[in-house]
Amino acid sequence: MARPRSARLHGDADGFRAALASLVDSPQFSDVTFLVGRERRKVFAHRCILACRCPGLRGLLDSPPPAPGAPAPAPIALSSAQPEAFLAMLEFLYTNRVHLTSVTALEVLASSVEYGLDDLRQLCVEFVMGTLSVETACEALQAAATCGQVDLQQRCLAFIEDNTQAVVGTRGFHELSEAVLVPVLRSDRLTIDEPDLIAAVRGWARVSAQAVFGHPVAAVAEGPARELRLPLLAPGELAALESQNRQDPLLPMESVAEAWRCHALRGNGGARAQLCRPRRGTRPREHHLRLGLQPR
Repeated sequence: MARPRSARLHGDADGFRAALASLVDSPQFSDVTFLVGRERRKVFAHRCILACRCPGLRGLLDSPPPAPGAPAPAPIALSSAQPEAFLAMLEFLYTNRVHLTSVTALEVLASSVEYGLDDLRQLCVEFVMGTLSVETACEALQAAATCGQVDLQQRCLAFIEDNTQAVVGTRGFHELSEAVLVPVLRSDRLTIDEPDLIAAVRGWARVSAQAVFGHPVAAVAEGPARELRLPLLAPGELAALESQNRQDPLLPMESVAEAWRCHALRGNGGARAQLCRPRRGTRPREHHLRLGLQPR
């Protein structure tokens, strides 16, 4: 007797995906409504799809669907989400595809991490890595740090190191948190000379001081300012910086004094060794040899 045969056959995947895509944000057969973002935009969805595709949303859908003729359940408010990003996430849940743009990708990344969608998270990380630019690198670095994406953080930092001079003039740089900026300033591979980096940190501190009402620039910049490598400056540059610092405080006076000790003692003068290491973009100066600094 012949053994029975079996096979798993596949229909038209594109047609199947298109049919499900037509349900994204469609009120037809919808049994759950979200109010998304500050504008409380209504977004329609289907709890059976969300529950089986997104464990992170399942907890919001625990209440049983209304009985026929019963009032519809109250909408679920997601005030911290962005409508465009939430719709992109729904597109992925319904079709396993997502349309990302440079405007939405980081918000979708944050949503994917929040709701435990690892496949979507990986797609977002790959997209952001592949589209890094001078304008987006710092924003991506901040998002990567916030979302705990180490690989993306490392890629963003490498991009910033290779393009430092251009990156420090962007809005994204000025909006970095102190916790993200400080590790950037510790890098030996920044392609920028120290006076330009000092000026960039001054600009960052002014923007940050405006955001934190009542905090002077010097107080806001205290942590980042201690990562600036003042011993790399020539004596004339250091004197000019000290004069500017009296008029427009940024640097702790002990940091300036520490740099002068390095010059006076022709060595690190007790300064942290890192502060005496030239960066990749450090312009050589005559006194570097007297200080025992090795050019990079």
